[in-house]
Amino acid sequence: MGDPQKHRILMVSDFFYPNFGGVENHIYYLSQCLLNLGHKVVVATHAYGNRSGVRYMTGGLKVYYVPWRPFVMQNTLPTFYGLLPIIRTILIRERITVVHGHQAFSTFCHEALMHARTMGYKVVFTDHSLYGFADVGSIHMNKVLQFTLADVTQAICVSHTSKENTVLRSGLPPEKVFVIPNAVDTSMFKPAVDCPRTLEEIVIVVISRLVYRKGVDLLVEVIPEVCRLHPNVRFIIGGDGAKRVRLEEMREKHSLQDRVDMLGAVPHAQVRSVLICGHIFLNSSLTEAFCIAILEAASCGLLTVSTRVGGVPEVLPDDMIVLAEPDPSDMVYAIQKAIYMLPKINPQAMHNRMKELYDWHDVAKRTEIVYDRALKCPNQNLPERLSRYLFCGAWAGKLFCLVMVVGYLLWQLLELWQPADDIEEVLDFTLPHNCDEEILENTQ
Repeated sequence: MGDPQKHRILMVSDFFYPNFGGVENHIYYLSQCLLNLGHKVVVATHAYGNRSGVRYMTGGLKVYYVPWRPFVMQNTLPTFYGLLPIIRTILIRERITVVHGHQAFSTFCHEALMHARTMGYKVVFTDHSLYGFADVGSIHMNKVLQFTLADVTQAICVSHTSKENTVLRSGLPPEKVFVIPNAVDTSMFKPAVDCPRTLEEIVIVVISRLVYRKGVDLLVEVIPEVCRLHPNVRFIIGGDGAKRVRLEEMREKHSLQDRVDMLGAVPHAQVRSVLICGHIFLNSSLTEAFCIAILEAASCGLLTVSTRVGGVPEVLPDDMIVLAEPDPSDMVYAIQKAIYMLPKINPQAMHNRMKELYDWHDVAKRTEIVYDRALKCPNQNLPERLSRYLFCGAWAGKLFCLVMVVGYLLWQLLELWQPADDIEEVLDFTLPHNCDEEILENTQ
């Protein structure tokens, strides 16, 4: 057998460092592991403040911070064709073979995948979220996703629940959708073995964006009741968001200032130091495709209490998590059950199990297989591709075809105005490992 094929991958999303979140961590760790496997990986995202242009991160990961400003919730303004010239230039300069988009919320991702398919590149999409089918926002998002995935080469979901949701929303054939879970850097999230935790005071940790989707309204009802039933329980809440004021009002109303610590936004590098202060990790999300935060908490040896939503039941074995319905009374019962289970929890043993269950190198190897499958898919001409969009709806299908035809004509105009042969290709090189710290300092 010959050597495995090496890919040249462009990761595209609105969500990347210095912003922090599950999607950002996924792109970063996956890119680092793909680099270790010998592939070339380049990331394209929008500018963050004064961070614009080309930057390098650990391991020589090259990042294009496109001078495109976020419009709302870290998403760029949808323009359909505004990104076409610069995406085309990046694809040619870096000699990209596969374009990998992340997150259905990202307009940058949708536009980049659309232009890449117009230019004949293989595209892979990873869906990190779950959506409903009834509210106006979900209906709009589902139609956008149907447009993007109508011509996608392969798709990845982070859980089987997420796969079922994506297939139903987009109409994508199930055989084109792979399930590859997230992972956790267990070398970064370790239990505090040097100072054993006592159970005289039980600390429950919450680290999350304080928004409606994360179930902050549930916390407002659950925390006072748990504090009433268990005088030795204290809460540490890390995170920020629009719902933070509700938690502060709850703390004032029930006089829980000494039992509920509000830390505000917690940098990812400091998450472990917060987690190892606790015994139980509480996740109250109303919808969740996977939830990397649960993995990080379990890797630090915390017993998890979570709402039974989305792909969460697939994440951990039953003896490492207590599930509850997204109802205040059921969550209080689940927390009480977790408190009684704490004497049997061995943080180091839990950490060792997480090292076996979730590993980014395994995720990268499985993603590598998806890239191989994508490159084996036959190329299609414009009429064949347009036929797919016609099945997206009586009116929407025709509109999607019009968008793609206009994009194709603009691409042909760019080919005439600036032929691909006139765009200089960059040289490939590998940075020495001792340069990583200096590069990181310069990119801050």
